[in-house]
Amino acid sequence: MKILIRNANQKDYKSLLPLFRQVHDLHVFERPDLYKENSTPVKKEDFNNQLKDETQHILVATLDTEIVGVTVLKEEEIHENSFVNARKILLVNSLCVDVASRKKGIGRKLMQSVIDFAKELKVDSIELGVSESNQNAIHFYESIGMGTKNRKMEFRLS
Repeated sequence: MKILIRNANQKDYKSLLPLFRQVHDLHVFERPDLYKENSTPVKKEDFNNQLKDETQHILVATLDTEIVGVTVLKEEEIHENSFVNARKILLVNSLCVDVASRKKGIGRKLMQSVIDFAKELKVDSIELGVSESNQNAIHFYESIGMGTKNRKMEFRLS
């Protein structure tokens, strides 16, 4: 079993849709008050625009020729002001390994590629958001050395 990581291209859209759906379905399940059910959570036009945007990057993991994982990244610059220091981050907007392919090292290999890429970009940190209820994801990210930076809280009124 050889896992390869590469940049996504326009031809990957159809193969990536099931992975985008898995991520979106998890969000809908956890927070139906925030996320709408949608069989096409990423439109082809939006996907192509991400590929063209120099600050966004989509990496795919393949086993043989089958795409089994994806991560969607975005470079962000924080400008210095009287309150914060300037810094550059690589934001992991999404990471998904197909349900049938989990526990095979694919997510770990994807994240190692993200780390290597972040070093090339000379960013100060890699950041991501993860739902408190997604304990599997939290344990995974902790196992690769990530730690909690801050916590976003809410008081729901409806």
